Amino acid sequence: METPSELLARWSDSRCESVSVGGLLARCPIAHKWKAPYKSIVLRETLFWRMHDLGQQAQLLFSHGHLLGARILLRSALETLAILIYLNQRTEAVITGDLSFFEFDGLTMQLLMGSRNKSTSHSSINILTVLQKAEKSHSGLVSIHERLSESAHPNFDGVLYTYSASDPQKYETTFSNRWAQLFSQEQEPAMLFVFAVFESEYHDIWPNLMHQLESWLRDNDAALERQKNGV
Repeated sequence: METPSELLARWSDSRCESVSVGGLLARCPIAHKWKAPYKSIVLRETLFWRMHDLGQQAQLLFSHGHLLGARILLRSALETLAILIYLNQRTEAVITGDLSFFEFDGLTMQLLMGSRNKSTSHSSINILTVLQKAEKSHSGLVSIHERLSESAHPNFDGVLYTYSASDPQKYETTFSNRWAQLFSQEQEPAMLFVFAVFESEYHDIWPNLMHQLESWLRDNDAALERQKNGV
């Protein structure tokens, strides 16, 4: 089984460096005259770059025993994974007729341009909602996220549990950094799970869905044109 470092090293050589609209049109002109597939591709690739970046930093901190930072970064990586899963789920919903293509088009823009601080004109999707939907595809993501969030927040896990120990007989509390002692064993399996699921969604599920979406757009192009023009 690959270690997180080995997997991340392999990813370094497979990141997409550009997407050409002309190349997509040459491949399937009918499907790619619509903007949603291009936005989906851009979202997929930027998520991969983000996941790789987060993964490298989380692994670096973990390897040096800095578990708090590693866990906060892994939580962000898991949320990045959830967005890719959600994109795949919504793509499949278009193909099966459970989601309007034009709703999907708006969703891709929201996923790319959404913000919480109004820096863009699109509101971001609530990540907890996305996580709940991702859980339906990969059980366990929500529980991992909840545990990582307890580490990230100044709650019991993030403060008292990890920086102090009490001796009831001495009525004494001592302070130290206990993150590595308490969380080292669970950190690497959690990283491997998040990275493996991302790789599956990116390399296996998404390409097949994009191929199906292109076929669906070819088959439904005339109807979509009429709908767009209000005919």
